[in-house]
Amino acid sequence: MREATGELNGTLIVVIAIAALSAIFFTVIWPMIRTDLKDSARCSTAICDKGPDKDGMVYCYAPKNKNDVVYCPYKG
Repeated sequence: MREATGELNGTLIVVIAIAALSAIFFTVIWPMIRTDLKDSARCSTAICDKGPDKDGMVYCYAPKNKNDVVYCPYKG
């Protein structure tokens, strides 16, 4: 009976650890990844007017909405 209790405790610890890691991933890490993917997609269709600044970035805007300004890497 003690072996079964020990295995149950080990399983419970693993389940709690997986739940904690999943909660951290979906509340902290995934929103950052999703935002970065959206910005990358917006930069791929954006129209840029000027050359790069000192950081190699440039201000661009969406083709259909010139008020939607995006800060994108300069592609030449």
